[in-house]
Amino acid sequence: MSGALQHIKVIELAAVLAGPSVGQFLAELGAEVLKIEPPSGDVTRSWRLANEQPVAGRSAYFCAANWGKRSLFMDLREPEQQQELLRLLADADILLMSYKPGDAAKFGLAPEELLKRFPGLIIGEISGYGEADPRVGYDAIIQAEAGFTYLNGNNQEDFHKMPVALVDVLAAHQLKQGILLALLQRAQTGLGQRVQVALLDAAISALANQATNYLVGGIIPQPLGSEHPNIVPYGSIYTCADGVKVVLAVGTDKQFAALCSMLELPYESAWDTNAGRVQSREAVNYALQQAICKAQSLPFMQQCEQLHIPCGRVNQMDEVMQIAEKRGLVVARDGVFGLRNAVFAAPPQDLLAPPSFKL
Repeated sequence: MSGALQHIKVIELAAVLAGPSVGQFLAELGAEVLKIEPPSGDVTRSWRLANEQPVAGRSAYFCAANWGKRSLFMDLREPEQQQELLRLLADADILLMSYKPGDAAKFGLAPEELLKRFPGLIIGEISGYGEADPRVGYDAIIQAEAGFTYLNGNNQEDFHKMPVALVDVLAAHQLKQGILLALLQRAQTGLGQRVQVALLDAAISALANQATNYLVGGIIPQPLGSEHPNIVPYGSIYTCADGVKVVLAVGTDKQFAALCSMLELPYESAWDTNAGRVQSREAVNYALQQAICKAQSLPFMQQCEQLHIPCGRVNQMDEVMQIAEKRGLVVARDGVFGLRNAVFAAPPQDLLAPPSFKL
């Protein structure tokens, strides 16, 4: 599938993570992606760690979502630059935008007018809250507004956002799906269309069972840290004798019985069922920790694997990237590294490194 979109031309007018990651996804599938940046460059080019030395104006953050593209620097406040962009759009298939409502029109890019002029164009738009709300969307704010920050806490005083821009990632996946469906429809009708995704909508739609715990059960989910509200032990973190932290995801009563047998851990009959374990969450976790802290991590995890008990190690990023390398998920070129976006496709050949820039 790596070349599935090789005849598709994309103009990207998006910054930060959500929109640009859609552009990279399309580039990995073979599309020609031209990233239009302001004269100062995509803002993420300057988002550097304290000790980071960017490579040719490419911060590590910028390299998270800009592989496979070429850049053109334009000041769209200038009328002649707006006209040049319209000339570029004449043979484009997809336009990606991430302006707040009303701003696209200021640059001569009102979607309704573009579709009149270019009826085959597919316009993919990401906003914070949709057309009716002019606020700018920031991932950290929407994580809080959509409940993720609350649910990711450990108690009523200790809340945390997710350590990646989760809402941007979720919205990007929604927009990718919408654009691919729009391409399919265009193949049937010859007409393009707008595909709009609001960060807040994408975040709320991803609440899954946490949302239905409230909608169906009438129960407001509470912060449980790594724990699962419906299953015990699931997501629970334990420390082995050698200091290695492991996670268990015991989804069945049979798995729990096998775990206790392996650990030679007696337990109350009420814990035979998941419902009983959910009721006794603290006692179950305490008993398991007391047993697991006596075990070395490697033999413990090997035994879990043999008995089909879901268990994993809590890895740091260097350990994760070793896994990524083995699985072919890392891309590298010109001394720059990043991760693939379209993981279902074959590794893209000769994918361009993120475009450079002189700061």
